[in-house]
Amino acid sequence: MDPFRGQGGIQMLLTAEQEAQHIVSNARSLRTQRLKQAKEEAERESAMYKSQLENEYQKSLSETSGNSGSNVKRLEEETDAKINTLKASASKVSAEIVDMLLNHITSIKV
Repeated sequence: MDPFRGQGGIQMLLTAEQEAQHIVSNARSLRTQRLKQAKEEAERESAMYKSQLENEYQKSLSETSGNSGSNVKRLEEETDAKINTLKASASKVSAEIVDMLLNHITSIKV
């Protein structure tokens, strides 16, 4: 047996082990990078989805409040119309009512 041949084999094994360690460490760092990238992508997609849902919610709120606003306006118009009708009918009969009250107050029953 050649004593130098055994040393060369050990050196080859050490070199192969170092290469394997480099390959494993590179694979770990690539995996870590990919996990970070996947996390960032998931956070971006989550933020976009949240933003989309928020926009839809705000849109539904504005539609609902828009309907509510138009209902309030319609009710105010109806109320104003009824008030004007009551004022007109009160002004028509107010003179008659004043005369009738004066007649009852000034008439003396004996």
